[in-house]
Amino acid sequence: MSDKPILKLDHPQLQKAITLHQNGKFAEAASIYQSLLNAYPDDLTLLNKLGQLYLQAGNALESINFNRRCLEINPAQPFAWFYIALACKQLGRFEEAIQGFDQAISLHADFAEAYCNRGSVFQDLKRFEEALANFEQAIALRANYPIALNNRGIALRNLKRLAEAVSSFDQASAINPDFAEAYCYKGIALMDLGMIEQALQSYAKSLALRPNFLDALYNQGQAFYKLNQYPSALQNFEKALALKPDLNFMEGQILHTKLQICDWSGLNEQISSLAAKILEGRKAANPFMLHALTDCPAIQRRAAETWTGDKYPTHPNTSACKYPEHDKIRIGYFSADFRNHPVAFLSAELFELHDRNSFEITAFSFDACQVKDDMRIRLENGFDRFIDIRNLSDTEAVKLAKQLEIDIAVDLGGHTRDSRTRIFAMRAAPVQISYLGFLGTMAAEYMDYLFADQIVIPAEFKQHYAEKLVYLPSYQVNDSKRQIAEVNFSRSQLGLPEQGFVFCCFNNNCKFSPQTFASWMRILHEVTDSVLFLYAENPLAEQNLRLAALKNGIDDKRLIFAKRLPLPEYLARYRAADLFLDTLPYNAGTTASDALWAGLPVLTCTGRAFASRMAASLLTAIELPELIARSPSEYEALAIELAKHPEKLAAIKAKLAQNRLTTALFDTKLFTRNIETAYLKMYRNDRAGLAPQDIFV
Repeated sequence: MSDKPILKLDHPQLQKAITLHQNGKFAEAASIYQSLLNAYPDDLTLLNKLGQLYLQAGNALESINFNRRCLEINPAQPFAWFYIALACKQLGRFEEAIQGFDQAISLHADFAEAYCNRGSVFQDLKRFEEALANFEQAIALRANYPIALNNRGIALRNLKRLAEAVSSFDQASAINPDFAEAYCYKGIALMDLGMIEQALQSYAKSLALRPNFLDALYNQGQAFYKLNQYPSALQNFEKALALKPDLNFMEGQILHTKLQICDWSGLNEQISSLAAKILEGRKAANPFMLHALTDCPAIQRRAAETWTGDKYPTHPNTSACKYPEHDKIRIGYFSADFRNHPVAFLSAELFELHDRNSFEITAFSFDACQVKDDMRIRLENGFDRFIDIRNLSDTEAVKLAKQLEIDIAVDLGGHTRDSRTRIFAMRAAPVQISYLGFLGTMAAEYMDYLFADQIVIPAEFKQHYAEKLVYLPSYQVNDSKRQIAEVNFSRSQLGLPEQGFVFCCFNNNCKFSPQTFASWMRILHEVTDSVLFLYAENPLAEQNLRLAALKNGIDDKRLIFAKRLPLPEYLARYRAADLFLDTLPYNAGTTASDALWAGLPVLTCTGRAFASRMAASLLTAIELPELIARSPSEYEALAIELAKHPEKLAAIKAKLAQNRLTTALFDTKLFTRNIETAYLKMYRNDRAGLAPQDIFV
């Protein structure tokens, strides 16, 4: 019989410590526990309580020490293993955490909390199938377990089983009507389903319960952003950042949202601060949103490396794709934009023109909008196989691509909204390429190639791109079937003055930098009878642009704002303008092609990054290099010269009309043959077992 003293559970000091512990007074409780432990050194209750307390207080290492002491006294203690596992999870030691939960479950087979928390670790590791299995087991052991139901919903959402995810969140909130997390994450799943208004209702419920819930604030902001309700989105984002000043990627989101409403207050200083954080490797900005903020390719690459490393690291279970040689090279195009969208407007004819004797073309579509518009119908007819993978998990999509033995997978989204980068992180095909949707490096080791040309990525900037480069004669595909409406808009129909020079820019408002706008105002000042024809995506953008004109000494009535039109009428409207003025640091891409296709000259100024050199590439391909300025001052001078010398502009318009169908830019057949030559070189290189290398076509 042991002569060691035994601590009774009703000991007054123990009860006092437990009360302090429960009330969050950790230091006072720990002091009493420790004092009692000096008298009762092997008491499992005290060791267990101290292990819990230090975990709750954020001292995971000390928690592990006390729980290990428990195990030294009695190895058959599932709760000691459970708290060790929780502490390892807190420290980011995920494999040790899994082992700890395994031990706890081996000692206590009905340990629902251990299954639930082990599932959370798998969730953190993005091993969503394993996470789901653990949450299902926890729910099987305890049916009314709202945390497990909520976590199951998150796993289902990550697996793209969205309707099931919504149901799981509903079950969680039915058990606990005050469960703010369930309403929030239901909102995220509803957004994935394209049900934005319903998502807003769910976020509102979540925030009514927890007004400072970061996830709900951020995602409600994203819903407002998708609905172009930028002031509301900005309010959410700024509140979230105030609550958590180091909130991942939020500063870039805020600056991009401000650009959408043309709010440039303090922008230069904020961009400088953001750039410094990015170069330090901090999670400051989504790389796509950075294109409108800076043309520094080094900053853009660093941002992409940070984003990819955080969101889409190489999947640990990736297996190599090795197939028998195919008679036809199997190309898979992956996109959320197979509908009325700039990516589709540019690429539709490419899919139709692919040589079916040598290539088999498959679309992998994951558009949440589920819109069956004219472009979607055309695209469905333009591919050999059109597959909707919206409801497939990333794992299932990769499995499908491998079943189809896709040789080359082309990501048309990159780091843009609604992309499915994890499919590529899991290696959907032996060769993987980034093209068209994202204009820069993805900085991902699993992306083998990036399509470019020697204008968008000249040799001196090549080091800023992680992929091997495929140099086409001209990087941007175009659709030569785009219809221009047979309508001649009068100026009065468009709200334009009958006389005078019309500059225009129908780029997205987020591309309007204060420096570019100031250039435009100086141009208007010099060309006294001119106006600037723009598109404002929201009333606040128009209001801020008018105020900016007045601050620059220009009558705001000289800014004319266009309305949205169907694509054929939109293209026809360009004929009412005299000269398209491009933006910097984010050039026109599709919009520049639209203007040139309609016969309107485009004046651009080149920067250093891919997105800052797009229009220069297009003008080179249509053989109008005289419209490429190398500096803002040259850009302004050329705009003024063309406006004041109509004969020079007339000569350029005549040259554009002559070149429009005789040069490379709108020769879709030539582009298709060039890109197929590139595909063939990639395929042969991979079949030979060689690493990716730069390709020149």
